[in-house]
Amino acid sequence: MEKDSILSVEKVSTETELEKVFAIRRKVFVDEQNCPPELEWEYEDESVHFLATVDGQPAGAARWRRTDKGFKLERFAVLKEFRGYGVGQALVKKILTDLPSGAAYIYLHAQLHAVGFYAGLGFVAEGPLFEEAGIQHYKMKFNQAGL
Repeated sequence: MEKDSILSVEKVSTETELEKVFAIRRKVFVDEQNCPPELEWEYEDESVHFLATVDGQPAGAARWRRTDKGFKLERFAVLKEFRGYGVGQALVKKILTDLPSGAAYIYLHAQLHAVGFYAGLGFVAEGPLFEEAGIQHYKMKFNQAGL
């Protein structure tokens, strides 16, 4: 990624954009992390999806959805060639601004290697380590006082 590259994160509004989101998730979760495909594709219709691009090229994806517990941020995926350039951070920040006002409980399931990343964005681990899709995770709650 070049120094003057343009990073953009937008809410998905077309089927073409959604296909790009799914392609990113397939590459990161199914191909790289060996997640079972049947676990990857769920709750798609009730989720609000986001696509990150760098100079117009698909670079990352994520979504949020309302659950019985609150608002869950999930499926954060950044293509290998765009990691370390702020794409994930831009996705988290954009999604947090898109949540309904009054969203009281905001949480996510962070892969063990990403706990520090999310902690740096205001999330706090709560509860025990658990396994999801064969990968170790912690539930992390957004500390709104940290905003």
